[in-house]
Amino acid sequence: MGKVVMYSTVSVDGFIADENDQPGLLFDWLTSGDVSLDESGVLKVTQTSYEYTRPYWDQIGVTVAGRHVFDLTDGWDGKPPAGIDHVVVVTHRPAPEGWDPKAPFHFIDGIEAAVAKAQELAGDRLVEIAAGDVGGQALAAGLVDEVRMDVVPVVFGSGKRYFGSVNAQHLLENPDAVIQSNRVLHLRYQVRR
Repeated sequence: MGKVVMYSTVSVDGFIADENDQPGLLFDWLTSGDVSLDESGVLKVTQTSYEYTRPYWDQIGVTVAGRHVFDLTDGWDGKPPAGIDHVVVVTHRPAPEGWDPKAPFHFIDGIEAAVAKAQELAGDRLVEIAAGDVGGQALAAGLVDEVRMDVVPVVFGSGKRYFGSVNAQHLLENPDAVIQSNRVLHLRYQVRR
């Protein structure tokens, strides 16, 4: 089974979006360099960010996200983001009416079942869980192996929390990656078992 990683870009005060689900300046680091991060040519980062981010992206087999994120992105128009093979959507509701049943999206009720399905689909590749409520549920359930965050020098003051509604203490190991780049600090922690 591949490792389960909780990930997002986050403000220095711990938010992944404002109260209106807007990321504001969180993603400025993705256009602050001169090295293309993907085939679109839109995302351009520094060489340092590229060397950290691209290998990680290349290992992801499945992304797990909540129905809220799915709805906000219009289901990525039926195509998983960034070349990922599958998306598992944690939801109590079925796929939207008219949804293409051949699209590599799986609508699963419950975080444990969603992560199990994602691991099945990913094989030995990584399962990435979007930070926020779904990521927090997975962490609280003991399903997360690693926490990655791209911390940007922005203070939101309020909004959507990186760890969602987690209300209990969870210990992480010391960071095993601390990489400073332009407008971002890349951090990686293993979850203490």
